[in-house]
Amino acid sequence: MSASASRSGAPFRIAAVQTVSGPDVAENLRTAGALVAEAAAAGAKLVALPEYFPLITADETAKVALREADGCGPIQDFLRETAARHGVWLVGGTIPLVADAPGHVRNATLVYDSAGERVARYDKIHLFGFRKGAEHYDEAATIEAGSEVVTFDAPCGRVGLAVCYDLRFPELFRAMGEIDLIILPAAFTYTTGSAHWELLLRARAVENQCYVLAPAQGGRHPHGRVTWGHSLIADPWGEILACRAEGPGVVWADMDPARIAAVRESLPALRHRRLGRHG
Repeated sequence: MSASASRSGAPFRIAAVQTVSGPDVAENLRTAGALVAEAAAAGAKLVALPEYFPLITADETAKVALREADGCGPIQDFLRETAARHGVWLVGGTIPLVADAPGHVRNATLVYDSAGERVARYDKIHLFGFRKGAEHYDEAATIEAGSEVVTFDAPCGRVGLAVCYDLRFPELFRAMGEIDLIILPAAFTYTTGSAHWELLLRARAVENQCYVLAPAQGGRHPHGRVTWGHSLIADPWGEILACRAEGPGVVWADMDPARIAAVRESLPALRHRRLGRHG
């Protein structure tokens, strides 16, 4: 698991946490905390948790009851304290925050720096809807869509945020401008993940000539749902540097600024763009 990036050119290790979350929030947070500690012990300086890491249950309204006000609540306290305790940049998968629409939440990714200060929030824009036989999902029934593209600066460079189903909409990533890292927490279904997960992640890495960090839910959850897992890290050429197929665990790799520069120099696709250029 190694490739290296920081703006200074020194190695910068990033890690993806994979979980199989259930209905017990306290247990889910304990699991997440232990895995962040494992990543930090392995030298990771930025750690990302998967979508829905605090809660996955058959009752889709459970996350509405769990929702927190922006900036206040036990899940946000956990993220803040965990980032500061381990001295890592922590990307809080997604957590349910208060929405404007009654009976809905914002499915929000929160980012904390190594001192525990919040530096970014992204609300999932594209809401998953799927129906195939008895399998069906409708996130819009309980989630209010976000509308803003979010990037932020970290020691590893410029970072863009997206969540799960967003992966299928390349225009979102183009709107981020030139970025060094995409972070995409997810809970892909087994059906869609087995068909498209790796394909789309590698495509986003190649298109944007950047690293992709994709922490996922991966396994059979207590209520029977099966998520695809395969949390992975891809480099700007689309090569998979690390991947965990299923079960709780951590994968890590080192971002390398020289790798980004070499790919962009040998194949200057970003400079060759003619439609929708920024700047």
